[in-house]
Amino acid sequence: MKINRLNKVLTKMRENDIHQMLVSDPNAIFYLTGKMISPGERLLALYLNTNGNHKLFINELFPVHEDLGVEKVWFDDTKDAVKIISEYIEKGKTVGVDKNWPARFLLHLMDLNPDSKYVNSSFIVDTLRMCKDEEEKNLMRNASHINDLAMDKLQNLLTKELSEKEMAQSLASIYEELGADGFSFPPIIAYGENGADPHAHCGKAKPKEGDCVILDIGCVKDNYCSDMTRTVFYKKAPKKAQEIFNIVLEANKRAIAMVKPGTRFCDIDNAARQYITEKGYGKYFTHRTGHSIGIETHDMGDVSSINTDTLKPGMIFSVEPGIYLPGEFGVRIEDLVLVTEDGHEILNKHTKELNIIG
Repeated sequence: MKINRLNKVLTKMRENDIHQMLVSDPNAIFYLTGKMISPGERLLALYLNTNGNHKLFINELFPVHEDLGVEKVWFDDTKDAVKIISEYIEKGKTVGVDKNWPARFLLHLMDLNPDSKYVNSSFIVDTLRMCKDEEEKNLMRNASHINDLAMDKLQNLLTKELSEKEMAQSLASIYEELGADGFSFPPIIAYGENGADPHAHCGKAKPKEGDCVILDIGCVKDNYCSDMTRTVFYKKAPKKAQEIFNIVLEANKRAIAMVKPGTRFCDIDNAARQYITEKGYGKYFTHRTGHSIGIETHDMGDVSSINTDTLKPGMIFSVEPGIYLPGEFGVRIEDLVLVTEDGHEILNKHTKELNIIG
């Protein structure tokens, strides 16, 4: 077990009067044990109790033989795993459960242990994961460094012969060459008018001269995610597209300049959104300014107009304003930003200035 992280979890459990809980999210279990286990449809749960006696309930299908600092309780596909868990639960006391624990497990546990109260306790681990420790910061820096190198290689492949889908396929090979462990999300590669869809799917389109090209890519390395978007131009940059690009770039820079401990997430969002609105394109900025990132591409927390939480050192999130003109093109520029003790660090080093390819 990662003792420092475990102790923080136990402290937050006591503060919230949750003295026992089941952690079932594989990402949260990895955060606490250092072991990533992907159980598929099978049950996996880490039982934590403020009095100790922690247990990891795990199917024999998964060969986890190393010492994780917690006793393992094994079962196989013929056993009622929920019934086994119920034998360790303190009856009549509140049980914290993960927000995504399947109903088929939770309802069964509630039937077996009807005298307990069940509450969503995901926020306990999720909020701790928002602030990265030094090990995590370095892992995030490394993942972003690989992503910088990948972006450079990907941009150099841009030709009229390669479709969006073919570019995405090439990116998979680039990540493998650079030592990444795979995609952190399906890449978004969008030419011309396809870029007006913020979540465009890679299709058969090929670039035309003057196209805006959105490249939104990310990889996983050592279980931590990267994410970056660059918008480039193929062959030439039309005047209107240059104007939009410069607005988005300035919005990105203004928002990042706000990042320091004590600033509210909503104020960062406002810095980008207000500038784009002042330039007359507010209604075309259709999404929040960013999201937290770490073990998952979207960790708990976002950069939005309704999030009044304040920044703390160790938080890492994206700043990705965009303008999307239906039937024409889209521009998005995204960086990952780490909150430091007295300001911020931009994890992406790849240039985001106007770039014409080809």
